[in-house]
Amino acid sequence: MAMIEHVQIFMLDLVPKVQRTDAIQSFKSQETPFVRITDSDGAIGTGYSYTIGDGGPAIMSLLERTLVPQLLGREADEIEAIWRDLLFSSHATAVGPIMSLALAAIDTALWDLRGKKTGLSLSRLAGGAKRSVPLYTTEGGWLQIEPEALAEDALAAQAKGFSGSKVKIGKPHLAEDRARLERVRDAVGPSYEIMTDANQSMTAAKALRYAPMLEELDIAWFEEPLPADDIAGHARLSAQCRVPVAVGESLYSPGQFGDYVAAGACGIVQADVARVGGITPWLKVAHMAEAHNIAICPHFLMELHVSLVCAVPNAPWLEYIPQLDEIAGPMQIENGHAIASVAPGLGIEWDEDALTSRRVDGQSATFTKGAI
Repeated sequence: MAMIEHVQIFMLDLVPKVQRTDAIQSFKSQETPFVRITDSDGAIGTGYSYTIGDGGPAIMSLLERTLVPQLLGREADEIEAIWRDLLFSSHATAVGPIMSLALAAIDTALWDLRGKKTGLSLSRLAGGAKRSVPLYTTEGGWLQIEPEALAEDALAAQAKGFSGSKVKIGKPHLAEDRARLERVRDAVGPSYEIMTDANQSMTAAKALRYAPMLEELDIAWFEEPLPADDIAGHARLSAQCRVPVAVGESLYSPGQFGDYVAAGACGIVQADVARVGGITPWLKVAHMAEAHNIAICPHFLMELHVSLVCAVPNAPWLEYIPQLDEIAGPMQIENGHAIASVAPGLGIEWDEDALTSRRVDGQSATFTKGAI
């Protein structure tokens, strides 16, 4: 067994190439904390998480002051033990986004390291259910985009072999969202999936008013209609709406997903590997969903999620939103399907020069066993 001897942390700030606006916020930038772990054999694992423009320095502070020093001298392959020990070492800050995003950067680095040591890709290391997964695109469906442009983007994705498009909803009036969705449906026809995402912007009454319209247009799912902590509201809506209710990008532990599943409050779970705390808890959520005959369709982070959705049998979709193209090699896509990398570890080819040049000043630190 090899011990952790050296850890480096740093943060990048990646600005989206297109305007990303939903019903409650704008995606200002992608603050991206990185953790790079070196073991006593000289093997290196790289992990990361993200924010959408706020909170990155808080994650870095938690890593630097509390979590990373505890890694030194630990057996790198004891991933489950490390994850739980770190969680409970600062339990007063859990469960919540800052802790989960910090844990995810560490946990993904450890899984990358395990893959490098074993020679196995993440998709095979975590299950090996399939080699590819259909893509749906969100990048052309933001709330500020007009109906004609939404339709053009969906048609372009359809021509590339994509199987679906997500359209953000949550306009002041239902008629506005109906016009946008009807234009897309008219353009792509009945066999192309349209997903919708309200980003927690609705009241229970407004969401229930939307349900018949979404059913009429054969919408694939109704994502985050209500605030994420309103499990009872989602349960009532799920019981009255034939369109599957999707939740999960704003849930931060397997237990929170368990509460939703137990309440019958969702038809699709959307665990985000960064926001749920890493690969270790993500797999727990995926298998829990499978045990209840529920699909997992993760949020964002496609370059990392492609390997995870190919590891489990109940993940029918991958969301297409490019965010690492300036610092990593492209994800392999063939005829609208994302192909899981067979390279050892996460399968992400980092551009080391870009990682170095894009670092945020004052947001980096190094730790070496015996030096602290």
